[in-house]
Amino acid sequence: MTLAGRDIVCVGFSDWEMDTLTNQQHLLVRAAEANRILFIESLGLRRPQLAARDLTRMARRARRALRPLREVDGVYVLSPLVVPLHSNRFVRRLNAALLTRAVRRAVSRLGLKDPVLWSFVPQAEVLIDSIRPAQVLYYIDDDHAAKDGIDAASFLQSEARFARRADVVLASAPELVRRMREFNDNVHYGPNVADTRLFAQALQPGPVDAALSRLAAPRIVFVGAILAAKIDIPLVVELARLRPDWSFAFIGPVGPGDPRTNIDALRGPPNIHLLGHRPYTKLPEVLRGADATIIPYLLDGEMQSVFPMKTYEYLAAGRAVVCTPLQTLSDVPEVTLAATAGEFAARLQEIIGGDSDAARGARSQAAQSHSWESRLEQIATLLDSA
Repeated sequence: MTLAGRDIVCVGFSDWEMDTLTNQQHLLVRAAEANRILFIESLGLRRPQLAARDLTRMARRARRALRPLREVDGVYVLSPLVVPLHSNRFVRRLNAALLTRAVRRAVSRLGLKDPVLWSFVPQAEVLIDSIRPAQVLYYIDDDHAAKDGIDAASFLQSEARFARRADVVLASAPELVRRMREFNDNVHYGPNVADTRLFAQALQPGPVDAALSRLAAPRIVFVGAILAAKIDIPLVVELARLRPDWSFAFIGPVGPGDPRTNIDALRGPPNIHLLGHRPYTKLPEVLRGADATIIPYLLDGEMQSVFPMKTYEYLAAGRAVVCTPLQTLSDVPEVTLAATAGEFAARLQEIIGGDSDAARGARSQAAQSHSWESRLEQIATLLDSA
C-alpha cells in the first residue's frame, strides 16, 4: 500500500536543513512525491546553551518566524516562534498559543483538508483540537525525553496525553514500544531503516573518499554525529591503542544538538582521524573505502532505546558491523556485538581476515527490505487500518 493523496501536517524534532539527515527528511521528501506536506520545525525542546551554534540557530529561527512559508525539497516548511523554556507552565501556554496560531494560518493558506497530524514529538497535542486532523500518528523514533537539556517531566506528561489520543503509534525500539503500550493499544514496531539503494552503490567500482583513501589500511569507519553523549569515547581510545596499525576514521559533524560536547580524547591517538562532515550522497564513497564499520555507542540514558540509522546504511553498503551490545540490535543477525575494546579488536580482526565480496553482497541483499519506501508502506497500511 502506498501513502498517497493525503494532506499531512508534520511536527518535527529538529529543523529541516541539518548537516545530518534524519527520519523526518528521508521519509517526508519521499512522501511529498504523492502528498501535500506542511512541516513544522523544532519546537525548541532542548534548553539552549550560550554557545555560538545555539545563538546562531536562535537568530536564524527569529528571522524565519517573520517570513512566510518556504518550500524546500517539495515540502512546505514553517518555523514557529517558540520560547525554549518548557518547564515553565506560563511559557508552555504561550508556546501553545503561538504554535496553534501559526499552524492554523499555514493550513488555511495551503488549503489543507482533513490532514493527518504526524508528529515526532508529543507537544503536537495542542494542534489536535485546533486543526481537527482526520488521523493522528505519533512516530517516536528516539527517546527524546532522555536527552540532555530536555525537561523530561513535562515531556513525558505531554507524551502520555498525546499517545492516548493518537490513532497509531509507531516506535523505533522495543523499549519505546513497551512504554507506549501503557497508553495506546495500537502501537507498532518500526526500527530505523536506510536508503538501501544509495548505499548499495558502495559495492560497485567507483571513487573512494579522498581523505579516507590516504589513510593506511585496514580502515575502520564510523559515520554519523560525533557526540560525547552517544559515543563510548574511552572504548574507542582503548581500541585505537590496541590496534595502532589500524586507521579509525570518524565521518560526521561534531556536536550537532550539543555544541559543547567534549570529544578531546578522540584527538589524542594518532590513528584516530576526525575527517569532518560529508554530504549524504557522498557516503557510499566513504564506505567503499571501509574495511569494516563500528557503532561504539554508550549503553545508558537515551542510548538504551536507540536503533542507529547507520546500521542498515552500513549493511546495505555490504560492510560488516561491530557494535556495543545495544538491546535494539540483538536480533539483527548481520551485526556483531562486542562489549569491550578487546572484544571489538578481536571481532574486527576476524572480520577483516575473512571478509569477501560474497559476504558483502549477502549483507547488502539482506538489508534491502529495510528501506524508507518500506517504512512509508507500513505507515500507509497502519493509517488505512486505524
